[in-house]
Amino acid sequence: MAVEDFVGSKQGCEDDIMAGVQIGPEVPPLMVGNSHTELVRENLGEEAELAQDTRKEAVVSIRTTYLSPTVYFSDVRRDAYEASATAGPAESGLVSKWRMKDRMKTSCVALVLCLNIGVDPPDIIKISPCARMECWIDPFSMSAQKALDAIGKTLQTQYERWQPRARYKLQLDPTSEEIKKLCAHCRKSAKSERVLFHYNGHGVPKPTVNGEIWLFNKSYTQYIPLSVYELESWLGTPSIYVFDCSAAGMILNAFCERPEWGLSGSVASAMKDCILLAACGPHETLPQNAELPADAFTSCLTTPIKIALRWFCPRSLLRDSLDPDMIDKIPGRQNDRKTPLGELNWIFTAITDTIAWNVLPRDLFQRLFRQDLLVASLFRNFLLAERIMRAANCSPQSYPRLPPTHKHPMWHAWDMAAEICLSQLPALLKESAEFKDLNLCYVASSVIAVHLQSHFRVSLRIGGRPFYFPTQLTRSLSLVVRLALDDQSMRTCLPT
Repeated sequence: MAVEDFVGSKQGCEDDIMAGVQIGPEVPPLMVGNSHTELVRENLGEEAELAQDTRKEAVVSIRTTYLSPTVYFSDVRRDAYEASATAGPAESGLVSKWRMKDRMKTSCVALVLCLNIGVDPPDIIKISPCARMECWIDPFSMSAQKALDAIGKTLQTQYERWQPRARYKLQLDPTSEEIKKLCAHCRKSAKSERVLFHYNGHGVPKPTVNGEIWLFNKSYTQYIPLSVYELESWLGTPSIYVFDCSAAGMILNAFCERPEWGLSGSVASAMKDCILLAACGPHETLPQNAELPADAFTSCLTTPIKIALRWFCPRSLLRDSLDPDMIDKIPGRQNDRKTPLGELNWIFTAITDTIAWNVLPRDLFQRLFRQDLLVASLFRNFLLAERIMRAANCSPQSYPRLPPTHKHPMWHAWDMAAEICLSQLPALLKESAEFKDLNLCYVASSVIAVHLQSHFRVSLRIGGRPFYFPTQLTRSLSLVVRLALDDQSMRTCLPT
């Protein structure tokens, strides 16, 4: 496999190299965290050091459980492309073709919540106990209006984690006229940039076969339909829609079957500038399992690490000793890789990017995962939503349509990273509370390091094109990759 394939774009090289790897017992895992041994001896004593060594042994045991003797992640699409590509100088070859030229930004976000707390929709029969949490808030733990306001503000905060510079507009239990004004304001504010429209319809009936969603009249005595065609004409393009409601696939089907789409090239271009994410299929109802929040789809899109770990807890090897509430206390920040929470977020991003890069055509991958930061984040998290909600008999859908990814082998790598983190969490919370220093007790995951070493071994062994000089290669990669490819592993990998 040619090195040019994964030294492509500056922004994506770190994630792209994880595709097409081999994991096998011949690759020694890189244990991270040993540099703190002296600090442990000095500050915690021999007993704490022994506890840390025990955790390291547990991590190795978990990794052995999840990694089968030899697992191949092949990329037929890339091999076929390489076979048909014309060889040429590096400046004009695959490297330049992988660079994204047309950037896009989502500058305005409209959040529409139709919850009508306390009144169930007429076409939904709820089980008991059933899922209740909205944005991780129990709407029945306070007055209906307070809960609605709190859920709306929390949803905005969750989206701001992914796009802090966008302008946000909230509409809580709105009328059709309020939505029209909201769309006009968002399009005027965004100009030629993308607008995100998020619709939560948990308090209204299911969408109709004609692609109509439901809103309220001014006195909240009637449900008022709004056609997706009308909504699209108000909001304009480019745009992305998120529909979190039962039978959300009805909206997507009506949108794709619109008769006008085939009339002209300009209309086809407008359709290409629309992206839709739907929580389930056209004849499916959102899961009511109390194990999941009521807005499981939204939670996957906006708080992926939290819901991924909560969903994984009952499936973990350590489920009998885990308290799901501990997940909310994982130390660190998501944007700091040196902390447990940040490392999990980094691994999750790398794994979901790898899955997408393996299964999508190159142009679609570039459009969805490299053109717009918010869209890329939502589609990474959409892959998680597909995995979690398919386990609850729901099939999230999207336009453009994606191939199924819920059984992709790379999810085992995520399960291993989650298991390693959860195995350390009880002791980690106790020790971090006592000593205020995570570096003293946390054994970082070696998932990425193992994948990188394995990929480079395979590339150096079977690569068909001239290999870059190692110093040029490592300069092209990020600091994290260079740390993983230390001198010893490079000496081991390079052919004599």
